[in-house]
Amino acid sequence: MSDIYDEENKIKGDVSSDLDNNIELLDSMFKDCDDIVKKSFTLVREDGQHRIYLIYIDGLCDADVLAEEVIKPLTYEWSVHNNDADSLKLSGMQWAAKDNTLAGEILSYQAQTVDIKEVSLLDEAVMAVLKGDTSLFIDNYDKAMVISTKKYPLRGISENDIEPGLRGPRDQFIEGFRRNTALIRRRIRDPKLKIKQSTMGQRSRTDYALVYLEDVAEPRLVQEVEQAIEHYDIDAIFDSGMAEQLMEDGWHSPFPKFQATTRPDKVASGIVEGRVAVVFDNSPEVIIAPVNVNMLLQAADDYYNRWTVGSFSRLLRYIAIFLAIGMPGLYVALTVHHTELLPEKLLFAIANARYAVTFSVVTEVLIMELFFELLREAGLRLPGPLGSTIGVVGGLIVGQAAVDAGIVSTIVVIVVALTAIASFAIPNEVFASVFRLLKFLLLATSALLGIYGFLIGMLAIVIHLAGLESFGLSYLQSGMSKNVEEKDSDYVIKGPIQTMVNRPAWVKQDSKVRLKRNER
Repeated sequence: MSDIYDEENKIKGDVSSDLDNNIELLDSMFKDCDDIVKKSFTLVREDGQHRIYLIYIDGLCDADVLAEEVIKPLTYEWSVHNNDADSLKLSGMQWAAKDNTLAGEILSYQAQTVDIKEVSLLDEAVMAVLKGDTSLFIDNYDKAMVISTKKYPLRGISENDIEPGLRGPRDQFIEGFRRNTALIRRRIRDPKLKIKQSTMGQRSRTDYALVYLEDVAEPRLVQEVEQAIEHYDIDAIFDSGMAEQLMEDGWHSPFPKFQATTRPDKVASGIVEGRVAVVFDNSPEVIIAPVNVNMLLQAADDYYNRWTVGSFSRLLRYIAIFLAIGMPGLYVALTVHHTELLPEKLLFAIANARYAVTFSVVTEVLIMELFFELLREAGLRLPGPLGSTIGVVGGLIVGQAAVDAGIVSTIVVIVVALTAIASFAIPNEVFASVFRLLKFLLLATSALLGIYGFLIGMLAIVIHLAGLESFGLSYLQSGMSKNVEEKDSDYVIKGPIQTMVNRPAWVKQDSKVRLKRNER
């Protein structure tokens, strides 16, 4: 069978006019594929007998649609009316064939579905079958007809439990590619919203689409994202997370170059701002580019609440970043190397709490941090009710037992718990995971050099962030124009929506204005 595939794992050749030859090739390709359904039947017309061959995958195809809109019109109508045009007109049906051939009549009348097309390459017909469509072959006809009959086994669109919010829409993306694009199209009803579709993965042939506003997004940005997708060839892509790693220009940085989200409203907002969204089949997350630190700290609630509430929440998230990454290291630096910087009463409280502790400060902090990470990982892998139970049991019972046993002190439990709570306040999980890793780096530098090691570690992280770019956008850039007349009202402080007059700096210059007052 390998001789029928080319170097890109595509099937060679065109659809043959010899139906037996097509059937032989399809049988050899789908050998031992028991979910493949094949149906052959013969139509009797005035110009003779015509053999037809249907092939589809059971479970990916809507068999009811296929039977009612394709097979029944092809077999029943011809047999009842004996191909009599007058009888067909009397029954309320009309001939609309573009020609008198069987293929022309199927395309324009007999197949009662609007989504049907002809393909000439055998690979296109086979790929249509693998995607859930039905391929129809006719004897003495050198093209195949692809009929849209997809019906994927998908979960319904439910309430968003990954990025919940108190206000705003509650729906979320699912694993269905076309449903996800429909959720975006539902929010942006503009013909200038472009959805450029292609496939990725030589074996998985995963569908993906670039979604952007043609008159807002810079063509350079769209081209760069498209080139990033095509930069590597891979066997299979099963989630947007795999594609995201391939699309990044470097793997050395732990910080994400894309914003991943399950919220359709967040994706629609990014597209309107001139960013490019990439939707992947089989993935409930859509990735958006470009991205910076501020975007990763934004939540949908910021724009649905009053600007004062949104600004306060955003300030808390910036504070949470510092606590999530620096709290353990700062505690170690102060208690081990610079006790003179602590107030006298706090120093006595720490010493009293550590009176019966066996291990050093660095060791007990490391033990508790690893324990909380293990607890979090266990909670994620267990089913929902058990996951919440293990969090309560582990956090309360095991933590208290560790204090009573003299393994850790109560102060360390407070520090580690505050660090964990701060990491949960960061709305982007991928972004928060990076800070959970980097806190161990600061813990090591603080243990070695004290407050100087802590400051060196923080400075190294800031320098690294300053050097990062996401498709031309600096990671620490606010994203808005720096012109005096175009004030940045959506950064650390979120201004009132009336002040968000201009789009970010990366959009087309003639599409800068997004809000204006109507004069009456």
